[in-house]
Amino acid sequence: MSLVAGSYERFIWGYKLNRSLTLTSLFSFPSHLSTIKTVAVAGTVAVSGGNDDCVKIYDLASSSEVGSFHHSASVTSVAFYSPPSLSSLPRNLLAADANGSVSIYDADHFVLLKSVKIHKKSINSMSVHPSGKIALTVGHDQCMALVNLM
Repeated sequence: MSLVAGSYERFIWGYKLNRSLTLTSLFSFPSHLSTIKTVAVAGTVAVSGGNDDCVKIYDLASSSEVGSFHHSASVTSVAFYSPPSLSSLPRNLLAADANGSVSIYDADHFVLLKSVKIHKKSINSMSVHPSGKIALTVGHDQCMALVNLM
C-alpha cells in the first residue's frame, strides 16, 4: 500500500506501508510552485493539485514525477475512478477547483473530457462512487451536490 502526502510548503512525500506496519520512504521533493491542496492514488499512479493551478502526475513504481498539466483554477480536490475490473489502473481523473467546477480527464493521457460548474464558490471535497456514475461534492457555498457523471 502507498501513502502520499502534500504540504503547504509545496513538498510531496511518498511512502510504502510494509507488512510489518512500518513506512519506507519512496520520494520527497518540492513539486508545486505553491501550496499542495489535494492528492489521490490509484495503483502505481498518484496525482496532486494545488494553488498553482497545476495537477502533477507521479509514478510510484519509479518514485518520480512523470508529468503535469495546467488546470483552469486552483485545484482543491482530486479523485480517481477505477473500474472494478481494472482496480489498479485508473480510467478517469476528476479535479475540483476554487471556481466551483469539476473537470473530468481521461486518465490515460490526461485529456480534458468535460468541465461542469457545480458550486457558486470553491469546492472543498469530492468523492467518486465506485460505480463511476456519480460523484458527491461539498462546496464553500455550504451546499452538497450529487453530480451525474453519465
